[in-house]
Amino acid sequence: MWNLLREHHAQVADRRFESLVDADRAAAFSAQAGDMLLDYAKTNIDTYGRAMLIDLLDQTGVAAKRDAMFAGAPINETEGRAVLHTALRNLDGGPVMVDGKDVMPDVRATLARMESFAADVRKGRFVGQGGAITDVVNIGIGGSDLGPAMATLALAPYHDGPRCHFVSNVDPADIAGVLRGCDPATTLVIVASKTFTTIETMTNARTALAWMGGTVRDPAAQFVALSTAADKTAEFGIDPERVFGFADWVGGRYSMWGPIGLSLMMAIGPDAFRAFLRGAQAMDVHFKSADWLENLPALLALVGIWHNQICGYATRAVLPYDNNLSRLPAYLQQLEMESNGKGVSIDGDALAVPSGPVVWGEPGTNGQHAFYQLIHQGTRVVPCEFLVAARGHEDDLHHQHQLLVANCLAQSEALMRGRGLDAARAKLAGRFKDAELERQARHRVFAGNRPSVTIAYPQLTPFALGQIIALYEHRVFVEGVVLGINSYDQWGVELGKELATALQPVIEGATGTDGKDGSTAALVGYLRRNGV
Repeated sequence: MWNLLREHHAQVADRRFESLVDADRAAAFSAQAGDMLLDYAKTNIDTYGRAMLIDLLDQTGVAAKRDAMFAGAPINETEGRAVLHTALRNLDGGPVMVDGKDVMPDVRATLARMESFAADVRKGRFVGQGGAITDVVNIGIGGSDLGPAMATLALAPYHDGPRCHFVSNVDPADIAGVLRGCDPATTLVIVASKTFTTIETMTNARTALAWMGGTVRDPAAQFVALSTAADKTAEFGIDPERVFGFADWVGGRYSMWGPIGLSLMMAIGPDAFRAFLRGAQAMDVHFKSADWLENLPALLALVGIWHNQICGYATRAVLPYDNNLSRLPAYLQQLEMESNGKGVSIDGDALAVPSGPVVWGEPGTNGQHAFYQLIHQGTRVVPCEFLVAARGHEDDLHHQHQLLVANCLAQSEALMRGRGLDAARAKLAGRFKDAELERQARHRVFAGNRPSVTIAYPQLTPFALGQIIALYEHRVFVEGVVLGINSYDQWGVELGKELATALQPVIEGATGTDGKDGSTAALVGYLRRNGV
């Protein structure tokens, strides 16, 4: 099927797909899940190509693998684990079995504990040693930071709890900048590390403990752990009542639906957090039940496969026209690139096709004045994914939101239409003549024929955010199954960690650079001479 798809692409690659986009195509090449719309009409995928892409889903057994995932089968084959972040938002579903045990009672009990503790903090029943909690500092990294940090910013209009801050980088500037604005006596620190050994997280946690200890009598009393390592959290001094664990079938980058989302729950409250879970659950139900032609995660995945593996476009830009989603591109970088940035199949064989694309982006309209120049006139095609809400949260500035929406739709239209040389000449005819007219006109030519999809929703509510994140999670799953890889391990991050651990005593001067390559040894020497 890969070869057939490439042959078809070769036949249609030079086609102006603008000619395809009439009212009928707009209806046929879009789909909805509830009130969320996915429009992929502005791509070069036609009915024949889409049929072959859907055949690819069937040939690679996506439906069976999907059902196995939801049923608790160990589809993370390299680690022998189930993949069940979906269970964390299974608010209305039945049992979910792992190794013969229903995991839902534990999931519901943990959620209830989170809700009770969050309510106590928000209502002033749990207090710091200086009074009611005013600030929450979440210390984590990767999935223990990117998810809750992104979601907390995304749902800023719903904040009615303590101020929430996020620390992830081991660079001391990160934690120093956050703690500088907090009062130790009224700050709650959440340490998010499943193993309670993540070096960056634990380094920052000890820094926060020392900072708090300079003011309060019992600093550990204002710490919470999101971890399964009860022995290590106890050694740190955290009361078991403030330890929230989660199972090994929850991957880090898929974990904000459970305890890792505690900071978000603190900010928006348990009811809004449940609405967030329900949005994700609604997308789960849609993914499990909708036909492929109406299935948003499957369609979004197929568009990605067409652009990356078939057309050879190595990157995709995520462009939310929703400023509260400004951290979404960074979140999706981890979700997609850590999941599908693999070089071998589940069987250990080299991949026959490219793996996942480079994911990047910024919110509109900021990006329009930064990198859109390359997207419109650069020599490489960058497929774009626009996200836009019909309504903002600032009712008195609705006219300004309408301008934002106009910019979003104009960008996707401009990418598709472009501007030819004749049109550029006509635009400049009154200003330039002859050779100068020709030269100036060429600078104003836009190739067009550049693909995009648009995800639209009524408003960025907790429910809608849950839909969006679950949509992208399932998109990653579908692409991974089609490529034949395991989307749920991340061995690629291990080597750097190992080498960093070995290098620390070298940097500190406790050991020499014997065995290091010449470049690394020279860099160590320079940094030592300059005060590292």
